[in-house]
Amino acid sequence: MAAYLIAPTIVLLAIVIGYPIVTAIIQSFQKDPGLDAATGQFVSGGFAAVSNYAHWLLQQCMNASGNTIACPPGNLGSGFWNATGVTFFFTVVTVALETVIGTWFAIIMNRTFRGRALVRAAILVPWAIPTAVTAKLWYFIFSVAGIANALFQSHILWTSDTWASRFAIIIADTWKTTPFMALLILAGLQLIPEEVYEAARVDGASTWRTFVTITLPLIKPALMVAILFRILDALRMYDLPAILTGGGGGSGNATTTLSILVVKQIRAGYNSASALSTITFLIIFIVAFIFVRVLGTNVVRTQEAQQKGTKA
Repeated sequence: MAAYLIAPTIVLLAIVIGYPIVTAIIQSFQKDPGLDAATGQFVSGGFAAVSNYAHWLLQQCMNASGNTIACPPGNLGSGFWNATGVTFFFTVVTVALETVIGTWFAIIMNRTFRGRALVRAAILVPWAIPTAVTAKLWYFIFSVAGIANALFQSHILWTSDTWASRFAIIIADTWKTTPFMALLILAGLQLIPEEVYEAARVDGASTWRTFVTITLPLIKPALMVAILFRILDALRMYDLPAILTGGGGGSGNATTTLSILVVKQIRAGYNSASALSTITFLIIFIVAFIFVRVLGTNVVRTQEAQQKGTKA
């Protein structure tokens, strides 16, 4: 009976997730069709072995027929490692900021005070706004004649300069997704009994010590889930930098993430883009596996220790 009940879900996942992944892997070993530079004739493609992967991982350039060639002067190659570095930079910085600010917001929303419902609703508004709308909103804020330059009395090129454009993405993404972190952390805070804090106050524990020794360990499972979700989401970041900066800034690729690079490559060669999407999938899978394997195990052990301590 259990097999019959989960069979429709398994079939749906196989169609929606399994089939595209298998198809992308197969296509990643095929050459893209195009014109042969030597003969000028249309080439239908064919088996490419690992040349598509070598193109990305070894920063190689490719001609119209899908063969690797020496990169012309001034051409840095596929741009894979630059996009990887930009993606991980955005992931580390934004997730760190969102975790700290989200925890702070969650603690505020967990307190009892007049107007708490209004505060919770106001904090969740940025998360409810579609990302495309958020990107356009911050695009106007960071324009040359926008509010940001008027506020700081500066003339910063927020969407053109290398580091200014990166910090613009970080600010916009932090503003957008911090409420998501706060919401998940708040769910963990609401599971902590008030008697625990009362006992800490009786023992004379300070606010900081109470947070470090009581609040933080008890919300660790919810915190780890929130961080994992945000890491996976940030590694797939596309729409915010694509709309806000077009993936450019500075040298032209300062905010190009792996997802943006995949979309750009689709316009040039679908099979080569399949190889890049497969590599991106593996990167995200490895990061998620390490995160769950290392930190997830610690969460389970912490919960088991807490249960044993409670029984004792």
